[in-house]
Amino acid sequence: MQTATPAVSLEEYLRKEYEPDCDYVDGVLEDRNGGKKRHSRVQQRLILALSPAVQPLGLEALPEQRLRVSETRVRIPDVCVVPITDEEVVQHPPHLCVEILSPDDRWTRRYRCISDYLTFGVAVIWIIDPYDREAFMVTQEHREPKQVEELRWNDIVVPLSELLPEQ
Repeated sequence: MQTATPAVSLEEYLRKEYEPDCDYVDGVLEDRNGGKKRHSRVQQRLILALSPAVQPLGLEALPEQRLRVSETRVRIPDVCVVPITDEEVVQHPPHLCVEILSPDDRWTRRYRCISDYLTFGVAVIWIIDPYDREAFMVTQEHREPKQVEELRWNDIVVPLSELLPEQ
């Protein structure tokens, strides 16, 4: 979903803070869906599950971190795993990006984000749909979303049931 905001420069976008934050795609600000309780709970559970496993590796699991995926695009995954640095806008591919779907999300927009992540060099992408209780995984080797019951990255395994307990 694109906003009606006129084109802005990348420099202006990077200087400003938006509430809620938005993706920057070729001069256009794109709204991001989120803010609903199921989305937030999955995001929280995921960060709590990932953090103890990635910290000993010198990595951190961050929510809504700006990623400069190309010269003209900045994407904001719901969660990403990156090296611990002071970098305000990540300019190197995260080890993992996670998109948590909201009821208003469309797969066509998700595919554009996934394509940007893959082109940027992200090795593993998880897509979690807390409303349909499904999860998908995309990798550099398997670029089509594959439905999974557990999310895997290196030696880290997060069962879908851990993120989406019975209501």
